[in-house]
Amino acid sequence: MGITARGVGLLVAAVLLLGVGFRYAYPELVLLGAAAGVAVGYAVLTAAWRPRLEVTRSAEPDRVARGEAARMTVTVRNAGRLRAANLLAEDRCGPRTVPVPVLRLRPGRDTTVKYEVPTRRRGVVPVGPLRVIRRDPLGLVALARSYGDTVPVWVHPRVHPLRAVPTGAGRSLDGSSDSVPHGSITFDSLREYVVGDELRRVHWRTSARVGELMVRENVDTSLPRIVVLLDNRAAAHPQRIDGVAESFESACEAAASVVTAAVRDDLPVVLLLVAPGEDRAGEPPLDRLTAVELADGDAEALRGCTGRLRRDRPGDTLVFLTGPGGRDDLGQVGALRGAYPSVLVAVFGADAPTPAGAAGLVVVDAADGAGFAAEWDGVRRW
Repeated sequence: MGITARGVGLLVAAVLLLGVGFRYAYPELVLLGAAAGVAVGYAVLTAAWRPRLEVTRSAEPDRVARGEAARMTVTVRNAGRLRAANLLAEDRCGPRTVPVPVLRLRPGRDTTVKYEVPTRRRGVVPVGPLRVIRRDPLGLVALARSYGDTVPVWVHPRVHPLRAVPTGAGRSLDGSSDSVPHGSITFDSLREYVVGDELRRVHWRTSARVGELMVRENVDTSLPRIVVLLDNRAAAHPQRIDGVAESFESACEAAASVVTAAVRDDLPVVLLLVAPGEDRAGEPPLDRLTAVELADGDAEALRGCTGRLRRDRPGDTLVFLTGPGGRDDLGQVGALRGAYPSVLVAVFGADAPTPAGAAGLVVVDAADGAGFAAEWDGVRRW
């Protein structure tokens, strides 16, 4: 609750009038001071009344690509039975506010407002809660309350179409590593038989030993397992335009494009970040790319990340996306070529071309995500 300038002035006047009236025995001044005090008290009681409002909101759609249209629909209903709601209200949409008309909202009635959600920048746009300001008729006191929940609108990075993903290298669990066509299978594990399994997949020797039917599980080893490593270190993207690192935005678009192309082709893909941050491993990759932000990190952070990649080997095709500040650290990525037969590095926003064959890698210089997509098809079988 806040007292307006008018309310402060009237309260000061009430104190002065009462003080002077009692001090010098002027009943008229005492009466005026009392009237002013009563007016302030009435304003406090009036503003303190809490209307019963029900707020519902929905985003159409709640996930869009950067630059696409998204609309928010807000409905405010007066759930009270006796009094009309005579309020000022505004909805918060990211950094801006949107006025919502709830003046003279009768009991049981509702009002609906639709407005566009800004999608010019990648990120999670929080919408809400509704901020309601209650004022007294004299304008002496104003009280602000919040209604409803906050609904996020996910503005994904732009996805640029890629014609295909790398064929990769087939890595057999038996120990061999070859470039093989799609469709080959190899033994992976054994499991208990369930109704519907083909009898030709029963492993009879193991079944006889354990006393129950065991079935072979096979995997397709020719499918490339793609690892997309996004360099989200602030040091790798030093240039800012209006506070935004455009090279990082382009890297996010490239990551989204590779992930989408892999999912389209039913290929396993893993999205990793160089700098540690909030654990969002359970989220869809595009949602992770929407929420990711630049974090503090140096060459040591990249060294730790490449060490984990060398130890865990979550794939055989590595795509490293960085900015102009990450070109000095490409040697650490080049050291992964023994563990990853296929390695591609994309550098965004560099003011000069990256030396060809840096650290023995295939390096692509791209101005933005669209430029990366244009260069991709020429190097997709690296």
